[in-house]
Amino acid sequence: AAYSRAPRSLRRRTLLADVSHELRTPLTVMQGNIEAMLDGVHPPDPAHLEVILEETRVLARLIDDLRTLALSEAGTLTLHREPTDPDVLVADVVRSFEPAAAAAGVGLVAAIGDDLPILDIDPVRIHEVLANLVANALRHTPAGGHVTVAAGLEGGRWLRLEVRDDGAGVEAALLPHIFDRFVKGDDSRGTGLGLAIARQLVLAHGGEIAAGSTPGGGTTILIRLPLTGG
Repeated sequence: AAYSRAPRSLRRRTLLADVSHELRTPLTVMQGNIEAMLDGVHPPDPAHLEVILEETRVLARLIDDLRTLALSEAGTLTLHREPTDPDVLVADVVRSFEPAAAAAGVGLVAAIGDDLPILDIDPVRIHEVLANLVANALRHTPAGGHVTVAAGLEGGRWLRLEVRDDGAGVEAALLPHIFDRFVKGDDSRGTGLGLAIARQLVLAHGGEIAAGSTPGGGTTILIRLPLTGG
């Protein structure tokens, strides 16, 4: 991450500044809408209350994401490992996003290799990682495009997971930093922590994560999980 090369005190100040910035936007929206209602500018009707409610959801997601990231970076996040079938895990993730993909006009498929071994992993956390990656891929893939979630073996040591899309791709200047905290595109509505959390969860399993992309040529996120240990 961009923070890892700086002194700890500087990293802490930078993180606090970033968190403050991320908190300020939803709070400003909420404050502005409530003040407008109290002043009689806007009626307290469902349409205006929904705006406030959505900003509370943004705050809740940010707080949850910060907690997960803090625990994982401190090495205190507990993994609940259990024997897990990668075939089933990938299929479940794809199945959960099929309605969203269909609504967006994007093809979503699983490409699963033969005879994948059972892994000792935390299935909830790896499901969370893949779900985050698929959601990102769908968000940046236009109608008529495709997203593929692939699983296979690599080198006899790794389970290789890939989420590939043929969407707009990532800007060259942004690509080296997409796993850093609060890094996100201009059109993103997320917290900017999803990929940072994904990286920490993969590292907690003893794995690796990397990204490749070409502007206009799609993006691939690659995950390697060790077949044993972690």
